[in-house]
Amino acid sequence: MHSMLSKAIQTYFDTSEIVTWKQVYGGDINESFYIRTASGSYFIKIQAAPPPRFFHSEKSGLDTIRLTKTISVPNVFHVYEDGEIGCLILEWISGKKTEQAAEKLGNLLALMHNHTGEKFGFANNGYIGKLPQPNQWLDSWIDYYRTCRLQPQIRLAEEKGLLPLSIFKKLNKLMQELEQWIPEKPKASLLHGDLWSGNWMAGENGEPYLIDPSVFYGHDEFELAFTELFGGFPAGFYHAYQEVNPLSKDYEDRKELYQLFYLLVHLNLFGKSYVNAVERIVNRYV
Repeated sequence: MHSMLSKAIQTYFDTSEIVTWKQVYGGDINESFYIRTASGSYFIKIQAAPPPRFFHSEKSGLDTIRLTKTISVPNVFHVYEDGEIGCLILEWISGKKTEQAAEKLGNLLALMHNHTGEKFGFANNGYIGKLPQPNQWLDSWIDYYRTCRLQPQIRLAEEKGLLPLSIFKKLNKLMQELEQWIPEKPKASLLHGDLWSGNWMAGENGEPYLIDPSVFYGHDEFELAFTELFGGFPAGFYHAYQEVNPLSKDYEDRKELYQLFYLLVHLNLFGKSYVNAVERIVNRYV
């Protein structure tokens, strides 16, 4: 492994010798490593036979966020995919999360959400976890949420036999009634797209960084709803966010409808332990 990592770095941008390296644990998709050379420190993600353009999609998302000049993202030094193996070489981020960093994240996320597009969607297809995330440009947020987010996950759950027929019938009914709760044309904010507590970090100076994005332009409430689903964000994060970008009074009415997408993703990734949560939300709206 040492020789492979050394070759990956030396071939593309850093010819100095590796001083130390270690495997970094925590993800369930890639093998990850910390590498320190005489010139700098790097984070390398490696995946055998990744889906097509998996790491290119991640780089595209990081680059898109970087262009907003709001929240920091790690520098991307190199991306490589040949069908048999893929790797992404990033800047190493080594700080510690604090309440202050989380508050700053909330403030900067709101500023990022103020970077808007004319339509909903994104130019490239992407991934959430290892699941494909289709994208296209649509004028209606309802149409985008239905066709590019809910429908693919519902279809996959059906193919895998993960939900009873009664829930599928209610999901299909819900898909035709989204306009009761979701606005058709909110501002089309740039979203990270997969913002749980494990997808942000802090640098040595306390500066927040976003990682592992699945970006697209959508309703900002969709992002905030996911941050609440599994917790991990302190109250100061939400307070700082709303000082810049106050949430609508109707947010609580549709929050779980946005969380439904992420529960379907987890159902498809991790199995039937998420069935009850999906059913509870479906029964609330149907």
